[in-house]
Amino acid sequence: MDIDTIGDWERTNDCGSLRRDDIGREVVLMGWVNRRRDLGKLIFVDLRDRFGLTQIVFDEEFDEVSHERAGILRNEWVIAVKGEVAPRLLGQENPEMPTGDIEVKAKELKILNETEIPPFQVDGKIDASENVRLRYRYLELRRPALFHNLFMRHRIALVIRSFLNSEGFLEVETPFLTKSTPEGARDYLVPSRINKGSFYALPQSPQLFKQLLMVAGFNRYFQIVKCFRDEDLRVDRQPEFTQVDLELSFVNEDGVMDVVEGMMVDVFSKILDHPVSRPFPRIEYEKAMDLYGSDRPDARFGMELTDVSDQLRSSTFRAFTEVIEKGGVVKAINVKKGASFSRKELDELSSMVTDSGAKGLLWAKLRPDGWQSPLAKSVAPNSRGAVEERLGAKEGDLIIFVSAMDHIANEALGLLRIEISKRLDLIKDGDYSFVWVTRFPLLDYDENEKRYAAVHHPFTAPLEEDIPLLGERPEAVRARSYDLVLNGEEIGGGSVRIHTIDLQNQIFRILGLGKEEVREKFGFFLEALRYGAPPHGGIALGFDRLVAIMVGAKSLRDVIAFPKTQRASCAVTDAPSPVDRDQLSELGLSLIYP
Repeated sequence: MDIDTIGDWERTNDCGSLRRDDIGREVVLMGWVNRRRDLGKLIFVDLRDRFGLTQIVFDEEFDEVSHERAGILRNEWVIAVKGEVAPRLLGQENPEMPTGDIEVKAKELKILNETEIPPFQVDGKIDASENVRLRYRYLELRRPALFHNLFMRHRIALVIRSFLNSEGFLEVETPFLTKSTPEGARDYLVPSRINKGSFYALPQSPQLFKQLLMVAGFNRYFQIVKCFRDEDLRVDRQPEFTQVDLELSFVNEDGVMDVVEGMMVDVFSKILDHPVSRPFPRIEYEKAMDLYGSDRPDARFGMELTDVSDQLRSSTFRAFTEVIEKGGVVKAINVKKGASFSRKELDELSSMVTDSGAKGLLWAKLRPDGWQSPLAKSVAPNSRGAVEERLGAKEGDLIIFVSAMDHIANEALGLLRIEISKRLDLIKDGDYSFVWVTRFPLLDYDENEKRYAAVHHPFTAPLEEDIPLLGERPEAVRARSYDLVLNGEEIGGGSVRIHTIDLQNQIFRILGLGKEEVREKFGFFLEALRYGAPPHGGIALGFDRLVAIMVGAKSLRDVIAFPKTQRASCAVTDAPSPVDRDQLSELGLSLIYP
């Protein structure tokens, strides 16, 4: 059939705005057929656009022509309707819909576009695999839940921009085609046609450019910016991602944290109407690993890790005593009211521990008549009492022990406390817990490369009191760095930067970078440091991850309009894809297949 055009029709309202006050008005609505119900002389159509739904009634007695044409409508057809707003019949109102008190009695209908049968239903339950939904992402984006996530993303960005503007920040765009200066992950390289054999890199971060803006005297910079990393993907990773990038001059750690805390308070208040108290708790890296077994501590519940080596040193259980003698530890967590855990559940938890490198776990259920535990005969009553006192354990609790070297015990119990919190439903929707983790190690020794590597990046300043250790004990130097953690997820990382050329060159030498390599990769930056770089610091906040937490999304893909798949491809456009020989020749490239 012929497709109607809009002609001289002009849309008067969206599909979510009509109310009782509009009864009697003649309106023109346009949108997609969400659902059609044919009752013979009456045909009901729920018309949908991004703003909502409005029920349209095609009454054979009211307008026979429109009623006849409505009989061929199918879900997802695009139509325009002219009609009169009327009250719904008493008892047929829909309090779940903002427009549920009214309907539009159709006088005229224009079919603007038909559709093929969609590969999955847009309205209702999800009935297709994620691969199919990603391929037809433009259809899935019609789903209200997914649209809501993108709308919330828009609102959060507006609040952030408004807040930073009020705090004296300037939004400055930095280049996407830049120099390859690897910062821990692989760069995406872009060949240059004009300079054959040379390559740009897509930025993993605007790190050096934002520091150059501080040298330029911009004082406070921000950018909501796309960044790119060619790395293996997980649920919480995408090859292209968005971050809120900040840099400030003449500040210390407190100055950066203060701005970020104010921004989070503003965002959560205006978007979720959720009060966030400040200052946020701070915990040094070593303490975070000791108490939570993670540098991303989830502080919404207790169950902290506790060293009970001293209390169990006199036990006859060899798995404990031998580890302690070798310099290891026995650490434990107390699971409140966890004595109801079954043996099967404990075996499942034990398998998680072995995956972390520990040999297993041991447990003790605190019963009215004492410990129900494989350890009962190996731990004297006074030692049991000392363990219970150390952990604050009471009858009905479950104590879980892991004996290993300190870092292994921390990792194993850190994973266990998160898993147990899920099983016991300790975390409630709407709980938000911010924590600053500070003073990370500045450097880490890479056994494969046989050299030191920067834990964050090579422009992070060391603590002033630790600078003397750079010469003899680089691994003991702590950084002026800070990560912002929300609900056990790192949503941002930053540091005070090195702003003097001598210290920056010293760090490069410790990292094993020769003079020629430094000149090639960072010569432009070192030159800038010669021209009066102010003390400065900043942070990059993962915008995708922040939005995902705020909307309750399980994957970053649920808050990105057109995300990449697990294989870093675009399911809609089938990118990356081959290019023809002429394009390669123009770039001076040829392909070699292994």
